[in-house]
Amino acid sequence: MFDNGGVSAGPASETGDSPALRKARGAFFTPDELARFIAEWAIRTPDDRVFEPSAGDAAFLVRAVGRLRGLAGRPDWRPTVDGVEIHPDSALAGGRRVRDSGGEPRIAQDDFFLVHPDPRYDCVIGNPPFIRFQDFTGPARDRARQAAQRAGVALTALASSWAAFTVHSAMFLTRGGRLGLVLPAELLSVNYAAPVRRFLLDHFSTVELVLFDERVFPEAEADVVLLLADGYRAGPAEQVVIRRARDAADLASANRGNAWTPVDRSGKWTGGLVAPGAEDCIRSLLGTDRFGPLQTWGDTTLGIVTGNNGYFTLSRRQVRRLGLRPDELLTLSPAGSSHLRGLEFDDETLARLGREGKAVHLFHPGSRPSTAAERYIADGYQAGVADAYKCRVRKVWYQVPIVPPADLLLTCMNADTPRLTTNSARAHHLNSVHGVYLRPAVAEIGRELLPLASLNSVTLLHAEIVGRSYGGGILKMEPREADGWAVPAPALVVDCADALRPVRDKVADLLHQSRLLDAVDLVDQVLVDAGEIADHDVESLRQARADLARRRLLRASRAR
Repeated sequence: MFDNGGVSAGPASETGDSPALRKARGAFFTPDELARFIAEWAIRTPDDRVFEPSAGDAAFLVRAVGRLRGLAGRPDWRPTVDGVEIHPDSALAGGRRVRDSGGEPRIAQDDFFLVHPDPRYDCVIGNPPFIRFQDFTGPARDRARQAAQRAGVALTALASSWAAFTVHSAMFLTRGGRLGLVLPAELLSVNYAAPVRRFLLDHFSTVELVLFDERVFPEAEADVVLLLADGYRAGPAEQVVIRRARDAADLASANRGNAWTPVDRSGKWTGGLVAPGAEDCIRSLLGTDRFGPLQTWGDTTLGIVTGNNGYFTLSRRQVRRLGLRPDELLTLSPAGSSHLRGLEFDDETLARLGREGKAVHLFHPGSRPSTAAERYIADGYQAGVADAYKCRVRKVWYQVPIVPPADLLLTCMNADTPRLTTNSARAHHLNSVHGVYLRPAVAEIGRELLPLASLNSVTLLHAEIVGRSYGGGILKMEPREADGWAVPAPALVVDCADALRPVRDKVADLLHQSRLLDAVDLVDQVLVDAGEIADHDVESLRQARADLARRRLLRASRAR
């Protein structure tokens, strides 16, 4: 297997590699501080056997050689280290670097997922490639999923490359071995990583993560964490220890971390970022009938997918110019969610948006289009709209599948926090927002007061826990996350209705002024006065939410 480490090569830039090619295969070579930190954590005796599953330029193996020589106290000793690298030039260059550092390299040029695991290594360290599922296709994805399946881990087709790499890497460890990897921060939160999270907790005795306040890979689009998993096949681990560092240069002073016990071993680990007092408060409230997941109120679904919003969504001026009949149009909440930051989306707001030229109509002709509609359909043919994927797979390309108007609209992409808005205008919505369809038994009170009641510190903090942090500091909430998002339960809203109604207009005014946190203060006070939350708990919840939001926005600003 390991037969090519003795061949030297020049730097990757001299052997036909390039940043674009490296990005395509998910190769972002590792800052030396990270490689040194992981190597020093993982390698503890000069006899440790070390393996790097995606060697790249052998940054980890070079640091492993230095660590082994230092532990041995023998400057003339040349330890042997093993690795695999799919890219031929990188494998050759990595072998040269290991040899120049005083080691003996055995770096096989191969697809890691085709390498049968040999569980004889004390340490597996490295930086797996990060290829998103959109680009991780065909035989490569099949090999990765099969490798993970052999370890008993079933990954979905949405899984990026690192997930299978993590599982397959662990299979090379001897009992008690250590796994030290640089992984995307998606490990903490994405749904497809759920089986990976469970695998790590079930198979290792301790699991630690190091998180960064700043990006350590400027050329990559993703944040990273360091996974430090110890005691393979000596698990399960009951807790995850989360440590923090400002950046790669700050690793030496990374804090000792907080131990966090997940309720669901497959669930998201973002709860581990919350201060213990606030987390205890969240858990205790969710254990009662006063707060519960949004799905207790009803169903959250995606909005309408047109295939071409520029064609199917129309302003009032466009409708007049085209001469379309009223029965060929549906009332529409315009694309985006900036107009959904208040408590209610009503007829007055819809009319104002129409006057401002927003697209408040959806083109939706029936089986017998008018002459005007036929002309517009012909324009769509000519413009190539009918050839768009979502259009051409329809039986009739211009008849967009419709979902009924929702009771509430839920913002999807948020700079501050997800918002629920009562859809009094009974407008249809696009897939830039989600629709919440309330159960009949709670529909009336939910439409009236749930958007108001949801503006509390418990719900804001839980949104940071269950949502996804995206580029630019955006907090994204998908329907599946929304189902588990903690909001006031129907019983709590009913009991507090008489206290909530008097503050509704004031909250609406504050939201109109973009004073979200002042609005939250008013709702929190209602809950405190009702004895639902203690004053000191509110303070800890607010601070915890502020810390998570600040971290999300700080990473975005530092990336820019």
